[in-house]
Amino acid sequence: MNFLTFTGETPAQALKKAQNECGEDAYVISTKQVKKKSLNSPGLYEVIVALEESMPKPKEIKREDSEDVLLNISEAAKQISKIANVSTDKKVKESKELPLTESFSTKELGTIKQEINKLADKIKLIQEMFWDEKAPQRDNLAIPSEFAQIYKLAMQSGMSKEHLNTIMRLTLEHMPTRMKSSSETVKRYFQVLLRKMIPVRHESTLNKGQQKVMMFVGPTGVGKTTTLAKLAARYSYLAQQRYKVGIITLDTYRIGAVEQLFQYAKMMRLPVEDVVDINDFENAIKSLAYCDIILVDTVGSSQYDKEKLLKLDTFLKDSSAQIDVNLVLSAGTKLEDLKEIYSNYSFLNIDTLIFTKLDETKVFGNIFSLIYETKKPISYFSTGQEVPDDLRISSSEFLVECILDGFKKDSYEKSSQ
Repeated sequence: MNFLTFTGETPAQALKKAQNECGEDAYVISTKQVKKKSLNSPGLYEVIVALEESMPKPKEIKREDSEDVLLNISEAAKQISKIANVSTDKKVKESKELPLTESFSTKELGTIKQEINKLADKIKLIQEMFWDEKAPQRDNLAIPSEFAQIYKLAMQSGMSKEHLNTIMRLTLEHMPTRMKSSSETVKRYFQVLLRKMIPVRHESTLNKGQQKVMMFVGPTGVGKTTTLAKLAARYSYLAQQRYKVGIITLDTYRIGAVEQLFQYAKMMRLPVEDVVDINDFENAIKSLAYCDIILVDTVGSSQYDKEKLLKLDTFLKDSSAQIDVNLVLSAGTKLEDLKEIYSNYSFLNIDTLIFTKLDETKVFGNIFSLIYETKKPISYFSTGQEVPDDLRISSSEFLVECILDGFKKDSYEKSSQ
């Protein structure tokens, strides 16, 4: 290991010389002031860097060496920060380690700040490189150090590894070279790419005389009835365009579910019909012919209960109405289970997906991977139990933010606003 010393009238100048001479791979060991500025001569700052004759690739750095590397760089960052924090109002600030008595111009402070930000980013990148012994080489895909953080976040989100590697390849191939030098620009580019891959179905205004029938299907316990109630309130009272809404329930198996739905309908003063067979279903649709939107609740069933699923299919096929089928899924369900649920419900010709219970999980990459694989759009997110507040119109920006930064309920505006 070679130790080189560079000097300059400012810390930024010294660092710039070190960078020009040694490139980005050198380790900053220390930064200090060796000569104070006087009336007749400028100050002098010294930067000491360490440079290996043959710098190892990131995957060759031993874990036991990483703490020393991080310590040196962190210490350098602290020292530069102390220099940059010198008061600009010409008040002398004393420091045992760095006895500074001069002020810096705004331009100099800006340059120092840029160098500190670059150094801090390098520290973060090196830390991320050590999160997995196999980093940054995964499945024959070479992940540059600047991409290590975003790769880690996406993997921890529950996203399919196969999907993630495909997206990383696309990012590496198409991302402009000038944007690859910072983990923040990499993250922003990755966010944009993910958003473009998420199909979303936006609400559309019904034409005069047009009627829409929406059926909600899905496993037991995912929150179909509560989601239906939220949408009934939204369409009736909260949306800019208010509609006449009617409700039909096919869930006559559970007395509690029927009572809950009737209670919601009573509070919102909405008509509700309970149905047992296909004839009742047709009569119920006719009796609600004056409604703009009809919401149909169904019995929750296991994806393996073929008998109940086939009965749902009968309602869809034998009905004279054109029915929009919404598969309701819990955000906390494992990706493999989501895929199996979708596969077993897919013969119902699913139109869109609704995800519930976003407040009950911390990982959202499973949602992305299901959408990526099925190409089905999302229409709504349910973010809690409150009716009608905890409902969001779906957006790709919202989902990507959840995947990479987590879901923070209080930071989002409610869909009714």
